[in-house]
Amino acid sequence: MEALRKAILEQGRGIGSDIIKVDMFLNHRLDTRLIFDMGRELADYFRRENPDIVLTVEASGIAIALTAAHYLGDIPVVFAKKAGTSTQSEDMLTAVAHSFTHGNDNTLRVDRRYLPAGSRVLVVDDFLADGQASQALISIVKQGQCQLVGVGIAVEKGFQPGGKRLREAGVNLKSLAIVEGIADGKIKLAQRE
Repeated sequence: MEALRKAILEQGRGIGSDIIKVDMFLNHRLDTRLIFDMGRELADYFRRENPDIVLTVEASGIAIALTAAHYLGDIPVVFAKKAGTSTQSEDMLTAVAHSFTHGNDNTLRVDRRYLPAGSRVLVVDDFLADGQASQALISIVKQGQCQLVGVGIAVEKGFQPGGKRLREAGVNLKSLAIVEGIADGKIKLAQRE
């Protein structure tokens, strides 16, 4: 997706050899036009899969998930919570995901009522690195006896194994931009998406 590629190259920066900082437009400050364009791109790609629900993780994935759901006909968005609360149902679907960025494990939680059995679920997130969050969300989809129709990602770290693992598992994966690597703070993008 050309607009996202441009934003990454112009406003993003690499930290070390594996951190991609795009908080200027994607996960701290949001470029609303770009977020809606990304949502439309994902919706156009997955429309033929007829998803009923978009599933994401709090918090950075919510904006892209919301815009994709809007362009898919205003279908519901469900986001997995990372912390338990006293108001949560006792009937939760859960899976553990290690956060590459934060270096900790999170137990993702979704109330079973929000993913009715038989639903066609599209997983959407902002980043794909090791694939831990995507794998945890896929586990939640399966626990809920729902059908995964695909995974839509804004930025894939192509130099980490998450995308490869999902593709090898037969997951319909669409990444809007793929980063090949980082050198001297410069982000190198793959030619394919």
